[in-house]
Amino acid sequence: MSAPKNLTDCYTHELQDNWSANEQMETIVRKMADATDDSSLADKLRKSADGIADSTATVKELLSDCGISEKEHCKGMEGLVKEATKHVLEADFDDGDVRDVVLISQYQRMSHYGICGFGTAKAYAEALGKNDHVAKLDELTANCYEADEKMTDLAERCANLRAKETEAA
Repeated sequence: MSAPKNLTDCYTHELQDNWSANEQMETIVRKMADATDDSSLADKLRKSADGIADSTATVKELLSDCGISEKEHCKGMEGLVKEATKHVLEADFDDGDVRDVVLISQYQRMSHYGICGFGTAKAYAEALGKNDHVAKLDELTANCYEADEKMTDLAERCANLRAKETEAA
């Protein structure tokens, strides 16, 4: 990637990065859903992966509107996916509840990266006067926050408590 020449370049590069980040996150989230024995958590992860796919379609639409049809590989999400793979999929857990706590934390790290990416893109779109893009990016950011909050709720009400019980045993 060459250095951006103007704010439009910053905006489109951010969207291209978000496209790649989303695709990487969707793939790992589907694998994480298969890694848990908790049907509620698996269901939330699968729904989240579907939402990530929808977000990717929106990002592609925004890029198409800017005359761009390709993504830029996101090394930031690549690193987060490697961490999730190492800490969730490749780790040898004695306790599934502890695995789920780690899984949720890895999911949330990736979600926070997405919140940052969509928020940054929205700020650029606002500065560029792309109001139709701003509305779509605002919705994508809100969806990321909502998914993150649902995982926090699940962790606090269920997963963390079950994992704590393991310590008491």
